[in-house]
Amino acid sequence: MHAAARRWWLRLHRWLGLGLGLALAVVAFTGASMIVLEPLDQRLHRELFAAATPDAPPASLDAMRLAVVQRHGAQASFTMRPPRAPGDTFWVRVNGPWHGTVYVDPSTASILGHRGEREGVFNFLFELHSTLLLGDAGKPLLAVIALSYLFLLATGLVLWWPRNWRQAWRMRFDGGATRSLFDLHRVAGSLLGIVIAVSVASGAYMAWKPLSRLVTAISGDAPAKPPVVTSVPGAAASLQAMARTAQALFPQAAIGYVQFTPQPSKPVRFRLKLPDDPHPNGLTSVWFHPVTGAVLALHRWDELDAGTKGNSYMYPLHTGELGGVAHEVLNAVCGFALFGLGLTGTWLWWRRRRTRGPAPAQRAGSAWRRHPF
Repeated sequence: MHAAARRWWLRLHRWLGLGLGLALAVVAFTGASMIVLEPLDQRLHRELFAAATPDAPPASLDAMRLAVVQRHGAQASFTMRPPRAPGDTFWVRVNGPWHGTVYVDPSTASILGHRGEREGVFNFLFELHSTLLLGDAGKPLLAVIALSYLFLLATGLVLWWPRNWRQAWRMRFDGGATRSLFDLHRVAGSLLGIVIAVSVASGAYMAWKPLSRLVTAISGDAPAKPPVVTSVPGAAASLQAMARTAQALFPQAAIGYVQFTPQPSKPVRFRLKLPDDPHPNGLTSVWFHPVTGAVLALHRWDELDAGTKGNSYMYPLHTGELGGVAHEVLNAVCGFALFGLGLTGTWLWWRRRRTRGPAPAQRAGSAWRRHPF
């Protein structure tokens, strides 16, 4: 590569990394940490995550609704998550004056405990990872940070691309810390960069809704929308009856989530997990009238618009659930590797600033002079 072009690529890689690298490293570290901490968190807080009587028959969804609405009132919206495995508790996400998760005993509908959305190490890491603690305003920023990694990857690969492939993966650890970290940064970035890009790009896709809307617009599909509810006076219809209807419509489906608000102007949504849906929570939806219990709409996951349907693949790609435990371990490794790339890149830049001049440059080694960071 021509020396002037190389300097241009180097500056682009360096300043983009320094400008957004710290935030990218934080997001990578928190994402990898959550993979490790989630099972540990559930083991350490069994009072929230383990049912007292796992073999007892489950309480009705209506009993669950009554328990949480009485506690949090009619101004909140709720997302119920039934147990996914024997012994799990029933989770209810609350979005209202109070934001957090309520943990309910699945057989008695008694509330076991609460956690605010930033309460506890795992929840704090999740909020930092998914919003940078900025709420909805953090999601477009996260998308920009995630997409910037693709430019970092491209510039890094251009700088790494070897003339001699025998030297492409060579690492030396006898030339001091600077040379060792430089080789580690170079080789790890080239080896894991593409795999990391899959997780980063899928995270950007989920974080910023305009990306999925763009995919839908390009495909020419009509975007899926919740049905409109015609207000009818009366008491709320039975969630348990809705569940029976939903599972009659899709006999092989498991209920992933039940989303509702006590307000009669919003439909009740049952999200179902079909056997052929790669999304671990399911994207098939049955929409019900909140008062009459009538079915308002059916949205099967593979019949959704292209942008929304893409989440069936993007979500498990990002979390690692698509490929099971091995994929989750790989995602954790890549997350920590991206964190390490951010740290080594910053350290190499700082080290280079301190070692400018003829003598320090000679100590850094000829390869370091050819590839200054």
